[in-house]
Order: sequence, then structure tokens, then C-alpha cells
Amino acid sequence: MVARNFVVHHNDSLLDVDYDTDDGFEVLKTQLFSLTSIPPDEQKIFRGENLLINDDSDLNSVTQELRLVSIEEVEEGSWETVANEDNAFAQSDDDLRLVSIDEVEEGSVIVAKDDDAFAQSDDKFRLIPIEVDEGSSEIVAKDDNGFALSDEELARMLQAEEEALFFQQFRASEDRRQFEQRVRPYVEQVLMYEDPVRKSAARKTVPVDKLEEKALVSLAKEGNFKPSKVEQDHAFLLQLLFWFKQSFRWVNAPPCDSCGSETIYCSMGAPLPSEIQFGGSRVELYRCKNCSRITRFPRYNDPLKLVETKRGRCGEWANCFTLYCRAFGYESRLVLDFTDHVWTECFSNLQGRWVHLDPSEGAYDKPLLYEKGWNKKLNYVIAIAKDGVYDVTKRYTRKWHEVLSRRNITTEPVVSAVLSDITKECRRGFTPEALAVLEDRDKNEVHQLERGLHSQIDGSISLPGRQSGAKEWRIARSELSSDKNNSLRCSECPVRLCVDEHVTSILNAFCSLLSQFVENDFQKSEIVEILEVVKRLLSDLKKASFRSRSASISLDSIGSKNFVMQIIPPLKGLLAALSLKSEKLETDGRVNFYLAGDPVKTSIALPVALGALNDIIDDLKSRDNFGKASLSLPLLKPNRICSGSVLASGEELPFGIVTSAFDGIRISKWEEPNGAKGGWMIYKVKDDQMLDLEAYEFMSANDAPERDPMDWVVERSDDGGSSWHVLDKQTSQMFEKRFQRKTFFIHSVGSLSNAFRFRFLAVRDVKATSRLQIGSIDLFARSVSG
Repeated sequence: MVARNFVVHHNDSLLDVDYDTDDGFEVLKTQLFSLTSIPPDEQKIFRGENLLINDDSDLNSVTQELRLVSIEEVEEGSWETVANEDNAFAQSDDDLRLVSIDEVEEGSVIVAKDDDAFAQSDDKFRLIPIEVDEGSSEIVAKDDNGFALSDEELARMLQAEEEALFFQQFRASEDRRQFEQRVRPYVEQVLMYEDPVRKSAARKTVPVDKLEEKALVSLAKEGNFKPSKVEQDHAFLLQLLFWFKQSFRWVNAPPCDSCGSETIYCSMGAPLPSEIQFGGSRVELYRCKNCSRITRFPRYNDPLKLVETKRGRCGEWANCFTLYCRAFGYESRLVLDFTDHVWTECFSNLQGRWVHLDPSEGAYDKPLLYEKGWNKKLNYVIAIAKDGVYDVTKRYTRKWHEVLSRRNITTEPVVSAVLSDITKECRRGFTPEALAVLEDRDKNEVHQLERGLHSQIDGSISLPGRQSGAKEWRIARSELSSDKNNSLRCSECPVRLCVDEHVTSILNAFCSLLSQFVENDFQKSEIVEILEVVKRLLSDLKKASFRSRSASISLDSIGSKNFVMQIIPPLKGLLAALSLKSEKLETDGRVNFYLAGDPVKTSIALPVALGALNDIIDDLKSRDNFGKASLSLPLLKPNRICSGSVLASGEELPFGIVTSAFDGIRISKWEEPNGAKGGWMIYKVKDDQMLDLEAYEFMSANDAPERDPMDWVVERSDDGGSSWHVLDKQTSQMFEKRFQRKTFFIHSVGSLSNAFRFRFLAVRDVKATSRLQIGSIDLFARSVSG
């Protein structure tokens, strides 16, 4: 008899297993079954990376570490087994396959996209459909939460939950007091959000007009110029979240009240009456590193005070933001995570469900952020609202059996009873009609939570660790991501339509305007002066309220009225592209400009025109001469291709989606979270038009030069993407500044194409980042067929 001890790696866990060699290899498998719920006949045990343990003789060569994988029907000897969450994959030296799919073309990578399976060929680098016989694949339809589990996996999970509930009765108390004491204080807290004074104070601090404009523009950029009230409300909520993220301030240690220098925590202090008035019963004291004076940091609980101070940590952030949500009429909850975090939930009438919003992280509808991104070991997640309290833990986990093992304050029946009693108290006095609506919504939520709970996480999606707070503080809380890229990855991007016809119209209008200058023999200095006047006009219009924009030019303030009046007619093309019109007032020598149509079309177009105008003015100032020879790329941008569809290898939601590279707005960008070592984008021309590409133009993004593309290949296709031919290759390209444009000409003529592909091979500093980003991509045709 020999006593052995093994450390077994399984998923993200390390299992310490004592093993008696007299018992045999099968006994070890039984021990592992009790720890992992993986049946012995479905276990694969490895030493190192790929040495399979089959019997006792193999086990004798192991010193200490093993690796356990649950996998079915892997062809012995030809595949290396790897584990990814609860999925089973097999990997050879050359390619990667999902084990459960049969008869797949050799050399393909299988990925899941919506309800279909696609293969990506290594040599052609394109997505092609794969036929999978019904019942032969464990890839199934994907809902909002992830892949559905197979019957066998579901049975194992349910068994683990039953075991966790069984052991809970021996660890947890039947006493309800401790659990109830954690929840009840927040019931009074959320009632503050119903106070008209607090709601009014919150609304007054919000730039409602700007957020409404941004919400409508975000919908218009997806082609929705006539959104419903429900769609507008949903879009406004997202803009409210992003605005709050920018306006509220995170406090690690407050600056010194006296000299503004850094401070360091020294102790807790007794609260003053003025602090207690707003719930500041806890006061942290900080000593200035420079002048040694003490600065007080009261942890206010009253959201009215937080609207004023606009600072705090996650408790203050969630408390104040939930008030803002209620102030604008959203059904909202304050969500308490017993492992020390707080956030918000709002009911989305658009989606018909509760959605997660974390103001301190600026995160929307990413409920697995904490478990998968922060590595949190959740136990209780309770949502508190004016109409009741709810156990929503199941929304935030896909490891319910593990969570159950940590829910040891009290038993599950006691948790349900406490929440039910508090909810009944909250709903006292509600009308029968209101109660019926709430009860129906409660039932739907329970159904959604149960359905989502047993959905499998898509292993290709990685979520970031905590972003808010000092790094040392996040490390102490173990809330940094285990994902080395630390990025929010969307590896299954949808095909997106480019709503950018207005960009092409604006560029064409500037082409016409500059051509008029040449025909009328304007001097370069005169042209620059006129364009500066137009720039000031557009800036004034952009600053005005979007529903009633107007601005004017005073001819008396301009040196030469004559040439200004000469360019008013040519300006009409630009005004039309901006949904504006002009009117000359004879009495005071002014020209007024105001809306001519949909104000949202003007909102989406003005930033484009201002960006293009800045580029033109900068270009003109750098030129020695200006004449007919200048009327071409890169100064003028005729025949820009627009309104196509785009598919990308990855994108950053919500602001870094791939169509952001085509919207003509300087500060927007396409961001590929994992594109530093390779990413791609495919552009398909609208209506399969056949175009001859003359040039393409890249603009560097607003920040992070290390993410700029450096090496890439441009390809064309004349059959919609079935075959590709190289048009251009670039290596070692460097953007010296932000918002810098570079134009690349295609020298082959007559290559008619209806699709173009950009394969990005490397960024400027691949060691410093995992990301690729591009401010804009513009494609120009030699001629555009009707």
C-alpha cells in the first residue's frame, strides 16, 4: 500500500486528492466523480499537456499534478484534449475542431454564429456554411445567455445542485435574523427614490436635450430615424448611464481640502450633525501628504446629497444612479451583492425584461461580468425596489451549484420566506390591478432566470476585471480579470449596415464648393477665410439645441461681402446634405441658417461636416498653391462608396462597433479587442454593385497610438466573397499623430469588385496592447455604376 497525493486541475479549480495505490485507478475516478460530478466513464485524465492516463502503470509515473477533462468520443491518439469551461474540444497540431460535430471538412475551424455553424478556412480566410446532421452536434440555438446545455450536462448540473442543497441543511441556520438584517435597511433606502424633491434635484443636473439627441443619433446610425417611444426610452437610458459614468467621480482617497494634494487614510472619525443629516454615519479620515491636514470623507447614503457631491465608491455610484433612473420614470432596483458590490437594474419595455446596469463600470446588460470577469465567488444577490425584494442571484451566475454551497447564512426556504414577507409589506395598499401586473411580471422573471441559469457560457466571450478603483484596491479584493487580454470580446459580430450616405453627400458637396472656388479664380487666402466663416457657422449650429437649430452670418463682419455672396449658391449643396436651409435678411445684412427637415439628420451630419472642413482647411494651409491640379484625392474625396454592409472579426460594444469606422465622425472608431495580432473586416457593396476601387483612406483614432494598424493586406472579390484577390499590401505604416489620414492608391485598373476585405496583420506595438483600432475607413471608386 502506497499513499499518494495528487493536485488535479479541473476547469478553474485545483482539487487535492489522496489516493491509495491498492485501491486501483477506477477508485481514483470514483473519487473524482464525487468532487466534480463527471462520471468515471466520461473522464479523461492527463499528465502534463497531452499524456493520457489509462491505468495504474501510467499513474505511477506521475509525481503530483494531473489534469481532468470531461469529454466524449475523442478519437484516441489523433487529438489533444483541452478543456474550455464545460465544453469539450479537441485540438491537433494544425487545426481546431469541436469534437461533437462529425464529417467536417479537413482544416476547418468551427465557430457558432446565431443558429448556424460556420467554418473558417485557413487559406481562404472566409466564412462558409457547414452542414451538420440533426442530432450530431451539441451546438444548439443560442439565446441571450449562451449555449443551451445537453441533456446529460443538464442532468449532471441538476444533480450537483441537489447535492449542494442537501449539504446546506447541515451548514446553514434556520434563523432568519442575520439574512433579514442585511436586506431590510435597503428597503427604506429605495423609498428615497420616490421623493419628488430628490427626483426634481436629479433631473435638473442632467443635460436632457443633449442625451435625447445622442439617443436619437445612436438609433439613426443604425438606420432607425423613426423610433418608437419604447426604443427612444431604451436608448436614452443607455445615454444616461454613459453620461453618469463621465460626470460622477470615483474616490480612492479624496484630495486635501486645504491644498489639493494627495492624502492617505489614517482612521475613522465621528460624524458631524451635518453629515448625519444625509446618512453620513461613517466618516473616513485622510491625512495630507503635503500639509498634514485632515480631510473628511463622509459616506453619504442620501442620494440627494450625492447629486450635489457627485463622488464616492460603488455604493454611492449605484445609490445615486438608481435615483436618476427613477427620476426619469424607469422601473428600477438597487441590487445588493453580499460579497460587497452594488449596482442597478432597470426594466426594459423594449426587451421585456430586467437589465443589468453598473454605473461605476459603465457596463450595460453584462450580468456575468462579476463571476466571469471579476472572478467573484457570489452567494446572495438581492434586488430591492419600492414594490418588493427579489433574489436575482441566478441572473448573475452559471455556476449555481457552486453558489449554493456558499449560501450558508440560512436555508433556501428561509430566504424565500423573508423576501416574500418583505415584498408583501412593500405592496400593502396596492390595487388588485397593480398586484396582478406585478405578480405576472414576477412569474416571467422567475421563468427567465431558470431558463438562463442552465445555459452554457460562450467560452469565446471574455469579460474584463474590475475597472473602477485603484489597482491595489482591486487586487486586494481579487477582482482583476483572469483574462490576460482584459477585454470585452464579441467574437460573433453581426453583419452591420453602414448608414453613411450623408457622409458621401457632404464630401461631394465640398468637392463642388472647392471646384467653384477654382472656376472663380479665388485666391487660397480667400478660400481659407470663407471656410473659416463656414466652420464658425457649423460650430454655432452644433452648439444650438438640436430640435431648433439656427445660426447666422453677419456680412458686415466679413472683409469682402462680394465673394461671400458668390459662394452662398454653391453652399446649397452642403446645406442640403446637412438638412439645412438659408435666408438672407436685407434689413440687417445677415444670412440666417436653420433646419430644413428632420433635426436628427442634421445632428448626425454636422460632426461629419466639421471634421471634413477641418481636414480641408489644414490641407489648404499646408499647400503652396491651389488650382485645378488640387481637385483630386486626398484633398477632394469624390465617389466615396457608401451604404454597404460590414462584417468584422470582433468589435467593442457599444461604441467601438465596426460601422463606427464609416460614420465620418472623428471621435468614433472601430475597436477590435483582440486584433493586435490579427483581425479582419469585410465590406460588401450595396446591391452587389461592381466597382473599381481607386483608393482607400485610413484615419488614426483619437488615442492609444500603439493600437494603430501597421501591417495589412487589402483584397477584392467579384463574387461576393467566395474568392479573393490581393489589391494592396502595406507594412510598417506609422501614424505620426491622432486623426491623421493616409491615402493609399490602388494601381491596378479595371478590377470590378462587389466586396473588399482588410486583413490586419499587426498593430504598431503588439507587446503593449491586445487591441486594434481605426478612426475611419473610406473607400473611393473610379466610377460608380448606377
